[in-house]
Amino acid sequence: MRARTAVLCSVADQGVAALTNILVLVAAARLSTVADFARFSAVYLVFTVLLGVSGAYTGQPLVLKRGAGEETRGACRSAVAFTVSAAAALGALLAAVCLLVPGDTARALLMLGLVLPVVLGQDAARYAFSTLQQPHLALLSDLLRLACVLGALGTQVYGAPPARLIALWGLSPLPALLLSAALLHRSTAGAPLLLRPMLRRGHLGQRFTVEFGVGNATSQLSVLGLGAVGNPLLVGALRGATTLFGPLNVLFTSATSFGPPLLGRIADERSRVRATAALAAVLATTAGVWATVLALLPDRAGRQLLGETWSVAAALLPATGSQYAAMAVGTCGLLALRMLDPRTTLAIQVVFSLTTVAFLAGGYVVGGVLGAAWGLFLGSLCKAAATWIRVARLRRRRPAPGRAVSADALPSAP
Repeated sequence: MRARTAVLCSVADQGVAALTNILVLVAAARLSTVADFARFSAVYLVFTVLLGVSGAYTGQPLVLKRGAGEETRGACRSAVAFTVSAAAALGALLAAVCLLVPGDTARALLMLGLVLPVVLGQDAARYAFSTLQQPHLALLSDLLRLACVLGALGTQVYGAPPARLIALWGLSPLPALLLSAALLHRSTAGAPLLLRPMLRRGHLGQRFTVEFGVGNATSQLSVLGLGAVGNPLLVGALRGATTLFGPLNVLFTSATSFGPPLLGRIADERSRVRATAALAAVLATTAGVWATVLALLPDRAGRQLLGETWSVAAALLPATGSQYAAMAVGTCGLLALRMLDPRTTLAIQVVFSLTTVAFLAGGYVVGGVLGAAWGLFLGSLCKAAATWIRVARLRRRRPAPGRAVSADALPSAP
């Protein structure tokens, strides 16, 4: 497959996957009361964290494989098999625990445990197809998943309980998983199946999981925790608001995935940093325009999107839009750091993820749900500022083009 076609298929696949997640939340919002949507959002947030951990542990190390030899094909088989097995074990444990706990949220979590191997297995196959340089097969699988998910949720009526929605959503990707398994078997037949290396100390996925935990899961779990100890509607309100910004998540993910190889074509380092800064400005402006469009939506159109949750999500649009503009700048700052010195990103992720949690909690104490949303914005703003300050310091410590320096003058890892 030509490089341009592969990139288009990969971007389209990412867009379809993100669109599916957005439409799931939109459908759940329209089919649920505000309280039920908060419960569904809490369970879906748990799934989002588990999905990120799965991708960090097995998916990201997998896509670093090069070539299409037996080792790579075996790694693809092993990654998918490991994901399904680990998801089955974890899902069984989650279901067993929730079976003993009363309440609608516990029943929905029980259903999540039962469907976890299906949803995580289908996602792992996407990474395998990408590694095998067959992104069109990942796109085909995700298109089938999208059709099945919409068809399953489209049969429900208003008032469907969260547990039923989780079960329908989680089982609907089963045809896509079976199709992916058949296509993957055709491409990797005869390759070795090795699961033990993924459990050994030093597996690359362990580092990626730590970075995901401090960079993404921390803030999501803190929202879930505040919803548990404070106002449960906090989860639904913030989830509803961020759902509206789903298209920007696709842009951020695409920039992170395809930014380094594209920017790497620029020979001069200073020009690469400038191009990254220009990309940050473009994405931040896009976030502002998108937030303005959403703010101008009539209430009727908003309720068609999110149902009863629209009234609480609409009040958060200024804060969430500002947060996404700051996230755009921070994402591109981290992209620039990875090109300059990738060893500097983990410390920033740790420090400012904890800072974001502190702002989130403080904002909730001061101003409730709206204060929590503005707290998330302040955390993202501080992280964006820190990344670009670090970029500027690295640039000042680099020698000018054509100027020789001694080895002692080169920047060291922090």
